Amino acid sequence: MFNKILIANRGEIAVRIIRAARELGVGTVAIYSTADRDALHVHLADEAICVGPARSTESYLNMNNILSAAVATGAQAIHPGFGFLSENSKFARLCEEMNIKFIGPSAKVMDMMGDKINARAEMIKAGVPVTPGSEGEVHTTDEAVKIAEEIGYPIMLKASAGGGGKGIRKVNNVEELVPAFEAAQAEAQAAFGNGAMFIERMIFPARHIEVQILGDSQGNVIHLGERDCSLQRNNQKVLEESPSVAIGHTLRHEITAAAVKAAQHVSYENAGTIEFLLDESSGKFYFMEMNTRVQVEHPVTEFVSGVDIVKEQIRVANGNELSVKQEDVTFSGHAIECRINAENPKFNFAPSPGKITNLFLPSGGVGLRVDSAMYSGYSIPPYYDSMIAKVIVHGENRFEALMKMQRALLEFDVEGVITNVDFQLELISDPHVVAGDYDTSFLGNVFLPEYQKED
Repeated sequence: MFNKILIANRGEIAVRIIRAARELGVGTVAIYSTADRDALHVHLADEAICVGPARSTESYLNMNNILSAAVATGAQAIHPGFGFLSENSKFARLCEEMNIKFIGPSAKVMDMMGDKINARAEMIKAGVPVTPGSEGEVHTTDEAVKIAEEIGYPIMLKASAGGGGKGIRKVNNVEELVPAFEAAQAEAQAAFGNGAMFIERMIFPARHIEVQILGDSQGNVIHLGERDCSLQRNNQKVLEESPSVAIGHTLRHEITAAAVKAAQHVSYENAGTIEFLLDESSGKFYFMEMNTRVQVEHPVTEFVSGVDIVKEQIRVANGNELSVKQEDVTFSGHAIECRINAENPKFNFAPSPGKITNLFLPSGGVGLRVDSAMYSGYSIPPYYDSMIAKVIVHGENRFEALMKMQRALLEFDVEGVITNVDFQLELISDPHVVAGDYDTSFLGNVFLPEYQKED
């Protein structure tokens, strides 16, 4: 096993990785920006090293500084977490060249699956269903108009190198296409340095279903079931649960088998997620994309499967076989995760950085977990993502999980900054959500208009 790994991230995911490594007996190195000098992950790691100023491009995205920190501290591997450099194949390749193990898939596989156009082509080869769409990159509005006419409206415009909801637009007709294409392309160029787009027919209404997979260097690939991530705002997930109430036994077998087939086709190693859109009316599902990293919502899968995904990542990167085989994986109960952000839902979800003057995190009872890097007196910096915690619950059934989440959110108390806790409490209590009657349009088209009327 590794003696020491460096965590190239911050916040709750850095804390999560440090805790998993410590339980495996592995030493940890935290990196931090000058804005994160007093962050929890800095205090918890065995060593910590500053890699630059507050701006992400000069610290958490600074490949040279991070690799220098790994060399200086003798770290044998780097865990990128999610976001930042986690899906950057250049960084993974640099790690390989420097004989530092990147805790994730190879750069080659990241290039293959991280680019949505390449991934789509590979899935067609693997026999995994994909939505009708463009065959390659789309660079001009003239190309976009022609392709959209061929596949039919409504369509989705997506950045080829995209992620995090950037460079995505829904287009209902030809009149909307040109301005939407230009805006999405400009956003993609600014976010990823790549303005290449592609076009897919929009599956609407749809469920967003993702399957957690794990692979090792010995060629073993397993799935850990599915998650329903349909409650989204602006293509960003808000609440996730496992299993999905929209999927029965037969469809679950088909969609998880397709995910394993997809991962096997590219010889996938480490943790990854295959994302699908499910057309509930027809029961058909379509490959959307692959995330070549650990997901924010991985704890719901850990609760229902009993498998520690982050520990498996570290073991697999060390060359070990997966600690479980598919026949060993059993699923129990129901799990839900709510993302807690320092933001103001009543003011268009504007970020709310500041100093936490008082903090009480929910606790007590079986099946409750809070992943966070907050503490009383901590100042949330304004430079990074607004997520400050995740509340995850597990119950014997979905109703018990819903009630447990309501209880947990009622206990959650943060003073000094505005959070979305009350918003999440209303969402988890909504009759449609309680009944499991929602799709990707529900939060934006149904829940939010009613929520905003309450002011």
